[in-house]
Amino acid sequence: MRKTYINGLGCISAQETFDTFFLEKAEINEKDATFSLKTPVYKDFISPVAIRRMAKGVKNGIVASAMAMKEANVTAVDAIITGSGMGCIEDSEKFLKAIIDNKEEFLTPTSFIQSTHNTVGAQIALGLQCKAYNLTYVNASVSFESALLDAKMKIEEEEANTILVGGIDENADYTVSLFKLAGFIKTEAPYKVLNSITKGAVYGEGATFFVLENEKKSTTYAEMLDVEIINKLDVNEIEVKIISFLEANKLQISDVDAIILGFNGDIEFDDYYKILSENSFANTPQVYYKHLSGEYNTSSAFGLWVGSKIIKTQEIPEIISVNNLEKAAYKTILLYNQYKGIDHSFTLISKC
Repeated sequence: MRKTYINGLGCISAQETFDTFFLEKAEINEKDATFSLKTPVYKDFISPVAIRRMAKGVKNGIVASAMAMKEANVTAVDAIITGSGMGCIEDSEKFLKAIIDNKEEFLTPTSFIQSTHNTVGAQIALGLQCKAYNLTYVNASVSFESALLDAKMKIEEEEANTILVGGIDENADYTVSLFKLAGFIKTEAPYKVLNSITKGAVYGEGATFFVLENEKKSTTYAEMLDVEIINKLDVNEIEVKIISFLEANKLQISDVDAIILGFNGDIEFDDYYKILSENSFANTPQVYYKHLSGEYNTSSAFGLWVGSKIIKTQEIPEIISVNNLEKAAYKTILLYNQYKGIDHSFTLISKC
């Protein structure tokens, strides 16, 4: 069974994660409950004519994927696999608004066509003239992990050598307003993530892509060891499950050099992370990231970007450190994420 390596990264987020080294320009925002993207110059990657017709998620997905491919020094891929919880939600809103405004008459289908979840993967394929395997997973907060697992299995089974994998989600005004009404987004400032005492999360958006290959190269960040997805777990079951996951990979808690936790500031569900932080991994360097990226269905892709960078640079920036513990070397990193107590995911990467 072949190994899987992360050989290139591309990330568009609420922070400057392009044209920088590793979060040296990152800023903590506790004034806003939703984060806006910091975007590159799109015309450096996409023709100005095409940009006008593209949704925000499509533009960011194309740019992030181009960055990842450039870093991995590849020009063609054997598969494009994406994850998106909400798809191009802005175009969905435009189409629904047009239905109401025009009383269901004289509608143009453009916004509807561009609103589908697989629009990003399709547009990337068109740009690359890639006619290979192209799939988009829409599995809420494990959409990205589903794509990652599919890609890993394809490489292991020798069905592909080079795969582009990404997680993309965008915010839209009306949807954000509904999320606030539903209590998904925080309403009381300051909007803290760590040690929060209020309900709801800070929300964001972004596009993060990875080039996975079956060969280690000079650009390699880490080896992808394992990915597991579980729909439901009780808070009291999480430690046992993580120990079982590590044992399946012939590891113990003491072998984990850092754990990346998906704290999002929701006091109702951050206990899943706190129980690990205060017990099993109390003596392990701990990392969090949603205070920088915000919560969204594929924000765990940003978490994997952080983990890959830690292994590559062998350092944990203070801005993402939970407990300020350090190790001489970061070889094995575990990522754990969940949303509202469901869709739990474990991702294990290592230095190679």
